[in-house]
Amino acid sequence: MIEEFLKGLLELALNRAQLRLNLPPVELRAVVGKSQLEVPHSIGYSMGLGISAMPAVTATIITLNEEDRIAETIGSLSCCDEVLVVDSGSTDRTREIARSRGARVIEHPWQGYSKQKNFAARQARNDWILSIDADERLSIELADELVSWKSRSDKQAAFSMPRRVFYLGRWIKHSGWYPDRKIRLYNRRFCQWDGDFVHESLKVNEPVGAFKGDILHFPYRDWNDHLNRIARYTDLAARAARSSGRRGNIGKLVLAPPLAFIKSFFLQAGFLDGWRGLAIAYMGARYVFQKEFRILF
Repeated sequence: MIEEFLKGLLELALNRAQLRLNLPPVELRAVVGKSQLEVPHSIGYSMGLGISAMPAVTATIITLNEEDRIAETIGSLSCCDEVLVVDSGSTDRTREIARSRGARVIEHPWQGYSKQKNFAARQARNDWILSIDADERLSIELADELVSWKSRSDKQAAFSMPRRVFYLGRWIKHSGWYPDRKIRLYNRRFCQWDGDFVHESLKVNEPVGAFKGDILHFPYRDWNDHLNRIARYTDLAARAARSSGRRGNIGKLVLAPPLAFIKSFFLQAGFLDGWRGLAIAYMGARYVFQKEFRILF
């Protein structure tokens, strides 16, 4: 009954808003500032600034049918010395567009998120890796910070950076979605990706530094895309749980979803994100319910 009530509230809110996310590149200006338009989008622009290219950085992107987003992603990586795309069998123009934007493209069968990202790191021409997903972009602040870092001699083996999410037409500031720090810049000699199915993480046994600039994340094209992702990811998460020996729990199935909603909407101030915060809390609860249901049954 509670789920139906929340779903009804969401439908009322969503019917009054644009659900489709047809985001033009100009939308980035609200976050990255006017200087975004002044940066030449060609790989290796830091060389043109006269700054030492040491340490050199390879940006790695794993892809599958990302023709509508890959160009913008590569365009934001002009601070990197190489862009490497590892594609797992796209049937659209992803590889063609990536090559036209200056990326080196390798085709490699899908082996899972961690294995695919580790493979990409091994193929890079540089030890320093910037791991970016096809639905992400660097803000101009983060790109400038990375260029500045190249001229320093920091001793950390990896660096984290905050990630800002664009969801249903607006940047999200709360709901547990920001700052959502991710370790994405790392030295492959000391770090590797871990995780068999989904929610991979980078294992780092050395000090981790922190950047201030944002990764800009555009995870869902629309509401239905979010629903489809939940269905796919909960299946992967359930498989991972069962493979590790975890059994289903009726108590978690009943209690975990409402607790997830309360955490996101109230404890993490999702209500400050308006109806989008309500949508995020509902989707979080839905994810937990579907995952626990799949593990149990």
